[in-house]
Amino acid sequence: MSINSFENYPMSWKPSIDKNKKPIYQAIAWQLEEDILNGVLLPGTKLPPQRELADYLDLNLSTISKAFKVCELKGLLSATVGSGTFVSYDALSNAYLLEDTKPKHLIEMGATLPYNASYEPLVLKLKNMLQETDYEKWFGYGRAGESIWQKDAAIKLIRRGGYETTVDHILFANGGQNAIAATLASLCKPGDRIGADHHTYPGLKTIAALLSVQIVPIKSENNEMSPNAFEYACKHDNIKGIYLIPDYHNPTTTCMSVENRKKIASIAKIYNQFIIEDAAYNLLNEKPIPAVASFAPEQVIYISSLSKSIAPGLRLAYVAVPSRLKESISKALYNLNISVSPLFSELAARTIVSNEFENIIKVHQDEAILRNKIVNKHLSEYTCLGSETGIFRWLLLPGNITGAEFEKLAAQQGVQVYAAERFVVGNSCPERAVRVSISAAETHEELERGLIILKGLLKNLN
Repeated sequence: MSINSFENYPMSWKPSIDKNKKPIYQAIAWQLEEDILNGVLLPGTKLPPQRELADYLDLNLSTISKAFKVCELKGLLSATVGSGTFVSYDALSNAYLLEDTKPKHLIEMGATLPYNASYEPLVLKLKNMLQETDYEKWFGYGRAGESIWQKDAAIKLIRRGGYETTVDHILFANGGQNAIAATLASLCKPGDRIGADHHTYPGLKTIAALLSVQIVPIKSENNEMSPNAFEYACKHDNIKGIYLIPDYHNPTTTCMSVENRKKIASIAKIYNQFIIEDAAYNLLNEKPIPAVASFAPEQVIYISSLSKSIAPGLRLAYVAVPSRLKESISKALYNLNISVSPLFSELAARTIVSNEFENIIKVHQDEAILRNKIVNKHLSEYTCLGSETGIFRWLLLPGNITGAEFEKLAAQQGVQVYAAERFVVGNSCPERAVRVSISAAETHEELERGLIILKGLLKNLN
């Protein structure tokens, strides 16, 4: 122990470290992780300053810094310049939203699964493909150079979402999450930092943790990412880029204004920041809104996936990338994917070129409108954000219950919803809210039963 006395000194964490265990920084990191996982250190707890902790343990400052860094890269801690180091609010949350098996005895209102009756046109088109004499080509390796017309189909779909680009910018990926992973793998090194909304897509969080990339929460203004906060992060938080869902943001359902899209794009150009624009939900809009990429095409990696608008089983995303980044992202995609399925890419392209995709989108929208009317009927007394064509809602909870507590309570009553804690980034305080999927229930009757249960729980909170 150092010569300073800490017996009556207030410290949020006073670890007991066996200094015979080498290296010591790993022993400290292990103890810190254990205390977080066991609830000794709660999410949001501010840790002692590193110098203070070094003095308390009679160790070098560098040893403490290395231990904190290990836990930061695991997503357990979040450091903010000028504010200190905190236990991340999402340190204990489960970011995996699609369980290995369908939850038994639960009404599924957690996962955002699209309405499955729209799959019939895909089945018919697939049957026709398999009747062709050269059907065996759909089961081999695909080659990028053989897919020019499929890239034309990609251009058509991307244009439908609000962005004009050309075939020389198009890459294929096995789904949106693979595209995000390849982008981060090609543009970031372990320890790099990127910005995101303070609640964001959990898939980004799992990818970032895997690649040891830190996510910095960017503050919101009027429920949108604040351009001023983005610029502050560019100047002070050493970020390399940001991740955005401008259309029907997951999980908060907000839609970024065109004015803010322009401002965000302008700041990215000034500070040479990359932007990953996740367009997973933009085809659910009744009318397309200009993409952020429209205002900064040389900064934006635009990802148009088919999982929410057409069918998740297609596992296909079209990625429009700036010329200067195309080679590095293409190599990362190859190393992650090897190649996309020729069967799926051909099926998707035919569906788009034939305009059948418009009918599928319309079926999704019409079904979403019907289901949202059911939601409004049962939850009209509560703040349940989202538009009539959205496939999930953001339910703000009354009283003092947390999202995690409500998720557990709902599961006990037979309904699966997802708490804000699953989506929160770093030391941001999670909203007292849950994401409610309206598309995953198999029937309107099942959806209604789930909503009745949720309404009963909400009434008991008042």
